[in-house]
Amino acid sequence: MSEANPRPVLLEIWCDLQCPDCRSALEDLHALRARYGGALEIQLRHFPLEKHKYAFAAAQAAEEAAVQGRAWPYVEALLARVEELASRGEEVLVETARDLGLDAGELETSLIDGRHILVVDTDQAEGKAMRIAGTPTYVVGGQVLDGSKSQEGLRERIEQAVDGLLGRGPGA
Repeated sequence: MSEANPRPVLLEIWCDLQCPDCRSALEDLHALRARYGGALEIQLRHFPLEKHKYAFAAAQAAEEAAVQGRAWPYVEALLARVEELASRGEEVLVETARDLGLDAGELETSLIDGRHILVVDTDQAEGKAMRIAGTPTYVVGGQVLDGSKSQEGLRERIEQAVDGLLGRGPGA
């Protein structure tokens, strides 16, 4: 962060937690975190796709993991299990929570009582209003970068946008 820009740049990733392409995007997110550190805030936004039966429940579970202080570890662990989630369903959500030392019973209760539905619905509605059609999609500095069709060159485009917002030259 520079004196001219004391707040971190916000990078939103619109994600479906049952999406194999979102799992592939984790490598880019790790590289971006390593490159920018505290100068970049990465925010997960939920965009569960209808074609993924358990994506909406997974988004709710991720919100409960966030309440329990383990949002990103949960998201990453769940994305590592997208095929298993597709075949075994919601039990994978609870198992993943248990594996990470979260209160799996509370996570399961949150899926039953629907306490996080509004957050997921709000994200999804906002994404649709922004004409997001697939995942992963990134938003940085008002620029929408769609990675749902191809992720080739996407990290470089994100870096260019972030560097510009931070007032850095290319390759800084």
